Amino acid sequence: MHWYLIYTKPRQEKSALQNLEQQGYECYLPLLPKEKLRQGAIALSDEPLFPRYLFINLAQDFMAKSWAPIRSTKGVSRLVRFGAEPARVDDALIGLLRSHEARVLDAPERLFNPGERVLLTQGPFAGVEGIYQMADGDRRVMVLIELMSKPVPVPVGLGALRKVG
Repeated sequence: MHWYLIYTKPRQEKSALQNLEQQGYECYLPLLPKEKLRQGAIALSDEPLFPRYLFINLAQDFMAKSWAPIRSTKGVSRLVRFGAEPARVDDALIGLLRSHEARVLDAPERLFNPGERVLLTQGPFAGVEGIYQMADGDRRVMVLIELMSKPVPVPVGLGALRKVG
């Protein structure tokens, strides 16, 4: 058995994974927890580490068989190839990805990090740049803006912020 790489349709990695597993294939989709802004609040979401790609474990003689069932699976675009050869992935890399995924499970990627420059997009300070300080509840954050040559902490709704640059 060897690992190979599958290229999926846009944003259909999880669908392809589920459909391939229902057909009895062993697959792996590395996911990372990430904060997203949903309806003005921060929500945790598992995002693919490699968008549009997932790994599939196939027997060495799969080349002799038709891989039409894989290609015609909902969410799958094609098997990645280098010329006529399918892209084979080393078992050690899969093991490394799995151990990394287990380590970062409790530390999601933050939407905003302390000290990051942000732009206020709503309210009386719309258009003003500030420095993100910290979360202040589920839907509010504290931003440091310069007001009359002094840094002033201002509570702002999460939906009113955008990253600068």
